[in-house]
Amino acid sequence: MVLNTFIFDMDGVIIDSEPFWRQAQINILLKYNTPITVADCIQYTMGKRIDDVALTWCQLHSLKVSPQLLEQEIITAVASLINEKGNAKTGLYELLDFLKENNYQIALATSSSPQIIKAVFNRLSIAHYFDVVCSADNEVYGKPHPAVYLKVAKKLGVQPSNCLVLEDSVTGLIAAKAASMKTIVIPEDKTDARFSLADTVLTSMLEVVEYLKAH
Repeated sequence: MVLNTFIFDMDGVIIDSEPFWRQAQINILLKYNTPITVADCIQYTMGKRIDDVALTWCQLHSLKVSPQLLEQEIITAVASLINEKGNAKTGLYELLDFLKENNYQIALATSSSPQIIKAVFNRLSIAHYFDVVCSADNEVYGKPHPAVYLKVAKKLGVQPSNCLVLEDSVTGLIAAKAASMKTIVIPEDKTDARFSLADTVLTSMLEVVEYLKAH
């Protein structure tokens, strides 16, 4: 098995945007007199596609706002926060350079919408590294369904078994595993037993570089 394709998740992997997603959800729902917490965001919406996120809150709290409007309000708030203060996660540029130098195909498979992808790529100046960019927005089902990962493999003309995925959420890990891809996770909560599904658990992208050198 030749691992020649490296697929990144985006939120919480490439950029520390999970706090922005949580802040946006907390702020927007407060507009509708619905207080939620960071713990609620982690429990109910982390790793999900934005339409699933909006629908989840509307159903949980019987919100009067339409899921479509809530979705757009959250996206706009997150994009604004990314443009204002988004930072690359530790080791991102080192890992991207290593992958390029070693002739990996590089792809993105994210639950985020094109508006968020554009904000991240502009903020971090990384668009030129990626051969393929896929958003679960364009699939019938978001993660944990494997569709977005399978789309990447199809677009690049590679077998799923030749792909190595970097994820941070259980939802994304399940999606990558369901696509029959090899997985590395850098989880926020390393005590979550569900991450034992991953092939490898590491703590930063600098460790990913060392892992790839050793394999």
